[in-house]
Parts: sequence; C-alpha cells; structure tokens
Amino acid sequence: MFFINKIKIKMELKEAILKITNELKNDAGYRESWKANIAMAYIDNEHWYKQKTGKKHLNRKDKHIIANDAAEHFLKLLCDEYQFGDGR
Repeated sequence: MFFINKIKIKMELKEAILKITNELKNDAGYRESWKANIAMAYIDNEHWYKQKTGKKHLNRKDKHIIANDAAEHFLKLLCDEYQFGDGR
C-alpha cells in the first residue's frame, strides 16, 4: 500500500510541476512575477549579508554564500515557511 501511495504522490507532484512550468512558459505576467521574486531574494540577501558583515565589496565566496542564502529564502517564501509574530 505504501508503494502505491508513493507512486500516486509522485504523479500528483509531476502533474503540479507540469502545470507550473506550462504556466511559466505561456503566461508572461506569471513568469515575470516568478523572475522578480527570485531576483529580489538575491537582492535582499546581498543587502542583509553586507549589513551583517560590514562589507562593501563582495568576492566570489561571498556571492556563493549569498546565492545559497537567497535560494533558501526563496524556497521558504514559496513554501510559506516563515513564522511571523503577528500570527501570519
């Protein structure tokens, strides 16, 4: 039974990803919103990194750290994983 459920979940996930990717291909506004959110995740994380470290200039290692932090930040926003003090 577990194996059947796992296959069903994989198919549902595949269908969901197919739906999202089709929308990204066919809806310019939807695609632009994703692009903006991904870009802002990097911009925000670069700003926070500079604030935290006091650096004005970034090297390759800094940018790698920022890129990984930005990817995690984007995924947390996408998955609604942030906890806000106001109950959101």
